[in-house]
Amino acid sequence: MRKTKNFLSRSNVAKILLIIYDAFMVNISYFLALWFRYDCNISELLNGLIEETDAPIHFNSWLCFVPIYTVFCLVVFWLFKLYNSVWTFASYREFFNAAYAAFITFIFHVIAITFIFNRMPMTYYFFGALMQFIFVLLVRFSYRFILLERSRRKVASSKESSRVMLVGAGAAGRMVLHDLNLATNSKDNVVCLVDDNPHKIGKYIDGLCISGNRYDIPNLVEKFNIDKIYITIPTIKPIDKKEILDICKETDCQLKILPDIYELHDEKIGKNTLVEVDIEDLLGRDPIVVDMGEIFAFLKDKTILVTGGGGSIGSELCRQIADHNPRKLIIFDIYENNAYDIEQELRENHPELDLEVLIGSVRDSRKVFDVFAQYKPQVVYHAAAHKHVPLMEHSPQEAIKNNVLGTYKTAYAAALNGCERFVLISTDKAVNPTNIMGASKRLCEMVVQTFDRLIKEDKFYKLRPLYEHDDSEVEDRFVSSGLQIKTDFVAVRFGNVLGSNGSVVPVFKKQIDKGGPVKVTHPDIIRYFMTIPEAVSLVLQAGTYAAGGEIFVLDMGAPVKIDTLARNLIRLSGFKPDVDIKVEYTGLRPGEKLYEERLMETEGLRTTPNKLISICNPSDFDADELFDNIEQLMHICYEKPEDVKSFVEKIVPTYHPAGEHGTTEKTAAYEEQIKAMAATK
Repeated sequence: MRKTKNFLSRSNVAKILLIIYDAFMVNISYFLALWFRYDCNISELLNGLIEETDAPIHFNSWLCFVPIYTVFCLVVFWLFKLYNSVWTFASYREFFNAAYAAFITFIFHVIAITFIFNRMPMTYYFFGALMQFIFVLLVRFSYRFILLERSRRKVASSKESSRVMLVGAGAAGRMVLHDLNLATNSKDNVVCLVDDNPHKIGKYIDGLCISGNRYDIPNLVEKFNIDKIYITIPTIKPIDKKEILDICKETDCQLKILPDIYELHDEKIGKNTLVEVDIEDLLGRDPIVVDMGEIFAFLKDKTILVTGGGGSIGSELCRQIADHNPRKLIIFDIYENNAYDIEQELRENHPELDLEVLIGSVRDSRKVFDVFAQYKPQVVYHAAAHKHVPLMEHSPQEAIKNNVLGTYKTAYAAALNGCERFVLISTDKAVNPTNIMGASKRLCEMVVQTFDRLIKEDKFYKLRPLYEHDDSEVEDRFVSSGLQIKTDFVAVRFGNVLGSNGSVVPVFKKQIDKGGPVKVTHPDIIRYFMTIPEAVSLVLQAGTYAAGGEIFVLDMGAPVKIDTLARNLIRLSGFKPDVDIKVEYTGLRPGEKLYEERLMETEGLRTTPNKLISICNPSDFDADELFDNIEQLMHICYEKPEDVKSFVEKIVPTYHPAGEHGTTEKTAAYEEQIKAMAATK
């Protein structure tokens, strides 16, 4: 049985009391105005002791007008929702509603009492309206002020409360301060404000002094015994954000920050919009800008295939491609869970998108050829690959099967089915590789460069189908007489991406959450980092520059020391490295090296219109020898997998396995990267 709503609930009782209060005060306000007009002499007002006074007439007019004015005021107040607002959180909207209601009732009072009863003194009209407005607001906002003061005292006296510093006393900072002050369940007690504007220092906001600028933060943290620092400047420049964070992370305070203004959209700024500081905030470089017009013109109305479309890079490729009005987007992935997740996201965010999600492996010749024959994609982004270095060291044959053979089969199917452009997602680990994963990606680069050269030289007949099983009918079904091959094959090479599957950042965060230790392989190991959206946007733009045969190299900025990154994450979490949470060095993993390189000695760089994208000069390979070796390598994978690494060494001259514990060799390239790191500090 449904419970009937209790008429005498707390909210209804509050409404009734407010109505009674308003009915009384709207009339008392004008009575007081009349009383003041006659020098607060009640006898004169009632009896008219002074000769020829109009006081009794004015009093009788007010008294007779009371019931009319009371009903009118209550109706107007109801229409302006003065009885339905949650006055605990009253803001300027409720203030303006009360002001509008007061103005309407004032106009009505002037006209009605004058024409129905009698003309009243001017001071009666204006002082009556003013006092009515004050009394109506007073009872409503006083509840909020009482709760605010009670909340402040409760938080300040609580042993569990945190003492908070706000960095940024602009509009966003005031909104966060306002929200924290009103939150009844908040344990954050703001005790200090900081702002770089010298004109604000020494001024007060809500009773709190703006005590200094960013360089005063360490001293103020000690002076006010700060536990948390909230950075409330959503329009801050990246270099300024990095400098403030570098100062803050030395204080051992827990840090939070407002996202950039473009990430907030229409979300109301407050305590709930504060987020944990991400490690990319410490990179301190401007956001990477690409020419979206070029990308839009290239992708619009094209059928596009993304292999490995459910992975970290592949899924972001799909997101950004979906934003550029393709005719059709095809996601091809072996792992159905990831494919399902990105499918649901895209269908929700882009209901108009013609989307096809297919499950399959790039190692399956029949499946790959069927996909290309049915959908005829014009552009292919080949992101499907095994990427985890230590895992591939223990299963080298799988790196070759998936990365090399999968790339070869996909590229071959693309060429035979009229694909216009094939973009291989490569890695800086392909440069002078010390692990089988990097060597396999270098082989992929060699494959696509050879494909492109043979096509440009009208020697496509030298290409051959590649299959371990009897798939000879595949070529017969799809190769037709007089076929013109026009595919441009290119590769895009970049380093580590923050937040990708297997990235060290989420691993470090999990270790910090467990109380440590945080495990770093080597104190000197360095890597290049870029966010996933940045890397993918550059991949898309590199694809628009392709003429065929290039290896595009993305500028990843200055290299980052992994040990420094781990210690910064510990500090950002409010802990002290090696005090609260230990940092342990575990040694390089199999196939791992201290540093990564962008290009080999034999490669030169050419520029593109985007200074963050360069082009490697292509290398020549003997096509017949390369394809013979790849075919032989394929058989070795299935028949003698223990010989895979030694055979890859013969095919890839720059591959030098690091051994069981990686390599700590420090070369001139490593020293140059260390100098670059020092120059950016």
